[in-house]
Amino acid sequence: MDTARNASVPLYRRVYEIVVQRIVSGELRPGAMLPSETDLGAELGVSQGTARKALIELEQSGVIERRQGRGTFVATTTPESALFHFFRLRRTDGTQAIPEPLEETVRKRRGTAKEVAVLGCDKGSSVFEIARVRSIDGRLVSRETSILQARLFPGIGDRGPLPNALYTLYQQAYGFAVVRAEEKLRAVPASEAIASALEIAEGTPLMEVERRALDITGRVIEFRLSLYVTDDLSYNVTLK
Repeated sequence: MDTARNASVPLYRRVYEIVVQRIVSGELRPGAMLPSETDLGAELGVSQGTARKALIELEQSGVIERRQGRGTFVATTTPESALFHFFRLRRTDGTQAIPEPLEETVRKRRGTAKEVAVLGCDKGSSVFEIARVRSIDGRLVSRETSILQARLFPGIGDRGPLPNALYTLYQQAYGFAVVRAEEKLRAVPASEAIASALEIAEGTPLMEVERRALDITGRVIEFRLSLYVTDDLSYNVTLK
């Protein structure tokens, strides 16, 4: 590693960026084992402590995971982890509510001005729109729309029914690991179309969740808008 380059950037952060670049390039695949702190430091010409600090930050960012007695590995998104980390609805007794997709449509279209701005693509770019109606415990509870850059997800519209946890598909089929999400919540009335889809009265209060899902490079790879019926559900968030 050229330690004279970008001297203003802390050494541990440059180690962090090198590991991220290896993952993005495919050199390190999901589930791949990373070198030890000692070996990584020796390879990149930094101290073991610097390598350790970089690995700690990578772990805190969700990019890697440490397995006791086994080593450090590139994080792998599983259906279970995707649902646990990114689906926050809970029943009144506090148990996690697992959504099931009932209806699904996927279509390719031109992105709106807001969509292309959020996704960071050019004006007029094509996007895939994945629209789903979901149920929990047999009751219709949500209508969600996920927007993706079409050029990053070729053929996703031809895959037939998509898996319940889309983030697992994004990683395993396209190499994009979602490691964090930014959300905005507000209350909105159900429109006529949404009321029909969820079989509720028009004007019923809904919780709207606007999400930007980011990969390990900080790029927004999915823009999602979800509408929830929350009569007997709550949206749980842990703040640290």
